[in-house]
Amino acid sequence: MDDQPPLERKVVDLPSTVKVEVYPVEVYLCLSSNLESTVSARFSRADKIHAIHQKIRQHFNVSETAESRLWMRSTDTSSERLRNLNMTVLDTCLSSGMVKYTPTIYTLVIYSVMRNSADEDSYQGPPGVCGLTNLGNTCFMNSALQCLSNTPPLTEYFLKNSYLEELNFTNPLGMKGEIAEAYADVIKQMWSGRHYSVVPRVFKTKVGHFASQFLGYQQHDSQELLSFLLDGLHEDLNRVKKKEYIELRDADGRPDQEVAEEAWHNHLRRNDSVIVDTFHGLFKSTLVCPECNKVSVTFDPFCYLSVPLPVSKERVMEVFYVSLDPTAKPTQYRLIVPKAGRVIDLCAALSQATGIPPNQMAVADVFNHRFYRIYQTDEFLSCILDRDDIFVYQLSSGCVDQDGEEVVMAIYMRERSHYRDYGSGSNSYGTSLFGHPLLMSMPRAQCTREALYQLLLKRLSSSEPDRGSSTEEGQSACGSTDTNSQDATDGDQSAGAEPSGKEEEDEEEPASCAQANKRLPGRRHYTERRKKALFTMQAVNSNGTTERGMGEADAQPYIAIDWDPDMKKKYYNENEAEKYIKHQSMDVPHQQTTVQLQECIELFTTVETLEEENPWYCPTCKKHQLATKILDLWSLPEVLIIHLKRFSYTKYSREKLDTIVEFPLRDLDFSGFLLKKTVNSTEPPCRYDLIAVSNHYGGLRDGHYTSYARNKDNGQWYYFDDSKVTYAREEQITSAAYLLFYQRQDKIRHPTIPPPIPSSTQPENHVSSQTCDGMDGAASCVSMETD
Repeated sequence: MDDQPPLERKVVDLPSTVKVEVYPVEVYLCLSSNLESTVSARFSRADKIHAIHQKIRQHFNVSETAESRLWMRSTDTSSERLRNLNMTVLDTCLSSGMVKYTPTIYTLVIYSVMRNSADEDSYQGPPGVCGLTNLGNTCFMNSALQCLSNTPPLTEYFLKNSYLEELNFTNPLGMKGEIAEAYADVIKQMWSGRHYSVVPRVFKTKVGHFASQFLGYQQHDSQELLSFLLDGLHEDLNRVKKKEYIELRDADGRPDQEVAEEAWHNHLRRNDSVIVDTFHGLFKSTLVCPECNKVSVTFDPFCYLSVPLPVSKERVMEVFYVSLDPTAKPTQYRLIVPKAGRVIDLCAALSQATGIPPNQMAVADVFNHRFYRIYQTDEFLSCILDRDDIFVYQLSSGCVDQDGEEVVMAIYMRERSHYRDYGSGSNSYGTSLFGHPLLMSMPRAQCTREALYQLLLKRLSSSEPDRGSSTEEGQSACGSTDTNSQDATDGDQSAGAEPSGKEEEDEEEPASCAQANKRLPGRRHYTERRKKALFTMQAVNSNGTTERGMGEADAQPYIAIDWDPDMKKKYYNENEAEKYIKHQSMDVPHQQTTVQLQECIELFTTVETLEEENPWYCPTCKKHQLATKILDLWSLPEVLIIHLKRFSYTKYSREKLDTIVEFPLRDLDFSGFLLKKTVNSTEPPCRYDLIAVSNHYGGLRDGHYTSYARNKDNGQWYYFDDSKVTYAREEQITSAAYLLFYQRQDKIRHPTIPPPIPSSTQPENHVSSQTCDGMDGAASCVSMETD
């Protein structure tokens, strides 16, 4: 008809044909704050989601500075985030068919990202000075995030929303942009200046979703998290949408400059992102075949330097030596032993200090009044940790017949309760371990109850008990507390030899009791008709709990000495038994090894031979070879991450190196390590300044991560300990460094604002802490104060 306006329709390009779009997709638009107020709108399947997003913002007058997100609601309970704004309506499956007589109706909801609450409006702090709440063993993640947050080029990239144009949703190696967006959310909250602390719960969930090793709340390595995060951000922000296959070429005698430029160009053809621009450098790797002397030269990119620490060949160990002399107290020694040595080497070192032959010693780890482990002489010392309580026992004086065989017995001390333990299914008395256990040896032919009882009396007695003295020498572990008290009488069986008859028992005192009275001065002889031994003996298991028969064969016999509470109180001085003497070797202060960072870098660039598990295939010999390898630095990135390899893992041992690494805060010069020499004034300098440090305190089984970082705006150093943030001085940034972040001097900007001056009412090392839970949508905030 003449007055009818034209019906404009787009032609949609399908994989096999093109069609005129007769019926557009009809959607309802609304804000998350008011889901009932909707507006109907129609869009072509060829329109991009970005256009829909902008139209919604314009219609509802959303501020240009406000951040918003687009969600698609197909039902009341089902919603899907539209992350890729460059996709078309057709790609997002907003329509299920090309031609429909009834329009396809969806609801597009725009969520305004609100992170501040009424309480936060009153706080305005320095941007970036924001803690991260520990969600449960997540200090490793918080430390790495704080270091990256204070890396200026990366943080400015996210704060300026430059990442939105480079999100790669189609990269099969990436995470569909989710890691980049989750990281951007954390950074924007930390640098908003409105939060004391942020809860990175969404980021932690995303990391665990794409890297299952970080699921849950176990302890992890901050360097492993950093490696995953940098790789994930790179793939999510990779500007190369389709990676081409590139065949690598060997140098074959070509100049290093030519081979390096070719390698870097090939790297950028497949990898081009802000991570590459900021953190990637270039190695020169040289391999030499030991058989045909074939030299292979390649140039490989790197994201961080993992430098080894110089490892000492010796180790300092502290042990307690227990002599056969009952009057001698355990003595604590500090010994220097080979780090790769065995238990026999520890005995040899102790032999030089005591004069006792190593073959008369037994080494054990004592924990909670029992033997946690009894070591064999051929076991490696690496299985002994520095915090273990190691006891070395003298076993015998060597006076054994040639044909005699000695039995080493583990002795536990137990105290019986006054009441029988009916709840365990038996009517025996309950027992509890106390004191230090013993290792004793005696000839197998003489291994009887009577002989063992006499030997134990000798070990637990002293010739001159001195109950009133408080010194550590000349004390008795088994002595009198009341010389006039009445001896206990009981019907219990003696642990020594049993009498042959009642008459003999009445008339004659058992030898074991007489011997006890001789060993324990000040005690009256037993005169009662029924005699009582000081203790009884039972064969038990290694935990000292389950009783076993004395005749049962076992590779390591364990025997428990059971004390009656009254007898223990009268005859055993537990306080004296726990005392020990410090050898003069303990007075020599133990100094930690200190090395320079330059020494670690030099060690990184030294020649090494490949291990058997990682051979190199020689193209000339046509077989795998244990070639010599040397790594050299060719070019360095704007931000250089140096990983100090404090954790050492081998097939035989695991340890943490507590070596103190001294590193410069300014003017770290790499000109002496770079093979690529500066040829003109346009080349960047090789001097770096420190901007962040990730610290690790503790050992392998337990530890804690913190970080130091220099704020890019005010130049002030801060100490980040999870949600706690304090001012830091440059001289504090030492000792526990694990990851070092350096920025090239020509890229460092001078502070735009002066550093803050702590007020008189707030100490310099005190920063308030307020927690904000960073989630999609509105945020819930809880204020709290921490020292």
